[in-house]
Amino acid sequence: MRKVLVVVDMQKDFIDGALGTMEAVAIVDNVAQAVRAFDGEVIFTRDTHHDDYLETQEGKNLPVPHCIEGTDGWQLDRKLEVLRTGAMKIFDKPTFGSVALAEYLKADKEIESVTLIGLCTDICVISNALLIKANMPEVPVQVIEKCCAGVTPQSHANALEAMKMCQIQIV
Repeated sequence: MRKVLVVVDMQKDFIDGALGTMEAVAIVDNVAQAVRAFDGEVIFTRDTHHDDYLETQEGKNLPVPHCIEGTDGWQLDRKLEVLRTGAMKIFDKPTFGSVALAEYLKADKEIESVTLIGLCTDICVISNALLIKANMPEVPVQVIEKCCAGVTPQSHANALEAMKMCQIQIV
């Protein structure tokens, strides 16, 4: 049995770029420490958009170009990129949750637990946590609160409460 840590969208545009927040900047060191200390498989996700972003449904609802593939804002924060080894998988995702990540995890019958950290608690962290829990209902899924930040402190707290109601452990 093995443990998995999913580092969600710790990209420049969400930290100190187009959609960055003080709360996101404040968790970078916590996330880096969690990656360094984790004893198991570490997987990263990367929000990935293209030049047509403003024409997509998301772009029409959030008209702020961000995480455009190949740009600086699409890159992982440098404190995390230096920790990433070639053996660590990365899932580029065009939307909030990664179906490919959930399917990858579900296919592995040796997973003991899945822990999620990263950005944004109220959009991509909750989406991925719920996808994983729905696909692996008997595997404990947890989120480390001090390693997450939301669009606002209130929406972060709301997302944590919603995940608790779905039997995702908040630690």
